[in-house]
Amino acid sequence: MADKTKTVAEKTATEHVPFRADFVGSFLRPERLKRARADYATGALDDAGLEAQEDSCIDELIAHQKAAGLHAITDGEFRRSWWHLDFFWGLNGIEKAAAPGGYPFHGETTRAETAVIAGPISGEDHPFVDHFRYVKAHEEPGVVAKQTIPAPIQCVAELRLAQSRGQNAAIYDDDEAVVQAVVAAYRQVISDLYDAGCRNLQLDDCTWDFYMDRGQWDKFGLDEEKVKAGSADGVRINDLALESIPSDLTVTTHVCRGNYHSHYASEGGYDLVAPHLFAHEKVDAFYLEYDDPRSGGFEPLSCVPAGTKVVLGLVTTKRPDLEDADAIKRRIAEAARYVPLDDLCLSPQCGFASTEEGNQLTEEDQWAKIALVRKVASEVWPDA
Repeated sequence: MADKTKTVAEKTATEHVPFRADFVGSFLRPERLKRARADYATGALDDAGLEAQEDSCIDELIAHQKAAGLHAITDGEFRRSWWHLDFFWGLNGIEKAAAPGGYPFHGETTRAETAVIAGPISGEDHPFVDHFRYVKAHEEPGVVAKQTIPAPIQCVAELRLAQSRGQNAAIYDDDEAVVQAVVAAYRQVISDLYDAGCRNLQLDDCTWDFYMDRGQWDKFGLDEEKVKAGSADGVRINDLALESIPSDLTVTTHVCRGNYHSHYASEGGYDLVAPHLFAHEKVDAFYLEYDDPRSGGFEPLSCVPAGTKVVLGLVTTKRPDLEDADAIKRRIAEAARYVPLDDLCLSPQCGFASTEEGNQLTEEDQWAKIALVRKVASEVWPDA
């Protein structure tokens, strides 16, 4: 990727991405969309019928996003079941498969689905490109479409897990061959998204979870040296996929500790991963979870390079109760000790529905959270 300190000034369509009042990407699925997807699963609704319901619900969501004063719009991930697996399944050579168990969260375990290698991996004709085009058509002055996809290392991690279970077809000789195939596929999808008009791309990344959570190191055979090596590997893979992207494509990343039906997967501060992730991942901004004490302090933000934005996820999507606006402002002031206030933004800590189950709050609660973000941002930054 080109040097960020040089290219920021060149960016026009996404000059203000991320926005002072921003959001991660997903929203609660309306009940009629859930019913439509259930009918589709049983064969009671065909492809055209499901698409019509998705389009209608996305139209309503985008109208609501605009009415709420948001400058970014997404489809709420309404065409997906998972925040990550649907993207993997859309790559050529990767297929949906059952997993022997779901992802373990504190208090709940997810559906048991995964992605496996079934053939040569490539990125041509990914369905997310058409999904983006639909949102792009709703852009207007001051409103930019954002596309969210899982980070490249997230795909590699899923395939490594499948390999450990013996679920992958014997297509590649070794792990690095898989890495290079995934990187090439991502480059293709990113190029196709760019050609479709995408200038605001967000990589969602949960691979840092267990590196940050010392309480789970024994379970995964980790120690400090392995965490450092794994962190360096994750940054390497993500950066490889972003090599030579156009200078006017803004790429951000969201670092997540798990978000499933209001449950979390891990805890711990960014201290150990910051010297790798914050210092070396070549993105324009980090969306970071800081909605409760599990996230640690702001000190690791000192590793963020000058000019890179940080979107503080100080409003939780996991609970319906509203945070205190003054408390949020105090926390923004604390973070500004490590990153200049002008390089900070505000958002919820994660999406409202990283999977179609959604978190345990209502749509009214959801929009109240967005309104709070807008209110606080407008009071902290005059340009919000």
